[in-house]
Amino acid sequence: MKTLSVLAIAGLLAVAGSASASSFIGTTDTIGSSLANSVESTSDASTGGNDKVVLQARDDAASFVASNGAIRGVQLEAALQHLRAQQPGLNASDMQLAEDILAR
Repeated sequence: MKTLSVLAIAGLLAVAGSASASSFIGTTDTIGSSLANSVESTSDASTGGNDKVVLQARDDAASFVASNGAIRGVQLEAALQHLRAQQPGLNASDMQLAEDILAR
């Protein structure tokens, strides 16, 4: 009987742990969506979210954001140019677009 109680407690802890992980994932998804919306959903509207040029710029975008704009890689520059060509009226800063690239 004691073994059954230990197994029941272990099962409850496992379920609680996965619920916490799901909550964390939901929160990060919400933050990512919010960030993407702040730049007028550039990726979804212009590229369907899977554009190769933009996806290849993720490392450069991370460096750009981490350095507060001091490090500008070639792939990020290409992605920024591509995004702006897709939406000429886009009113977003390089930092906002880099953050959007990271949110993908």
